[in-house]
Amino acid sequence: MTRRKARELAFILLFEKSFTDYSIKDILANADEARDIKVNAFALELAEGADKHIDEIDLIISANSHKWNKERISKVALAIMRLAIFEMQHLDDIPVSVSINEAVELAKKYGGEEDPAFINGVLGGVALQKG
Repeated sequence: MTRRKARELAFILLFEKSFTDYSIKDILANADEARDIKVNAFALELAEGADKHIDEIDLIISANSHKWNKERISKVALAIMRLAIFEMQHLDDIPVSVSINEAVELAKKYGGEEDPAFINGVLGGVALQKG
């Protein structure tokens, strides 16, 4: 599985997590059972890491999404940003520019018309603060 596909699977797991109290591993087990979806270690690390740090990540999103509160952001955009910010904050071996680009590509595929630009703007702000 490529890293791009792993990110896509991690996004799907995080998106589904926004509708349920199940753990990422339980969601994955159900997905595997229903759709024969297999996950690699990178996808699991991303999804579980973002979920584990969700409160910290949501504070970062709130601080960088000017005039938008979390409740106003689509669940798709929120899941994509959570994934990217986890990468940016906790995975030093991945360049920030790669995390942002991958998030924008996910937004183009799964988000609304304005999501790619919005996500790019928020993540750009996070990158500037990270230094």
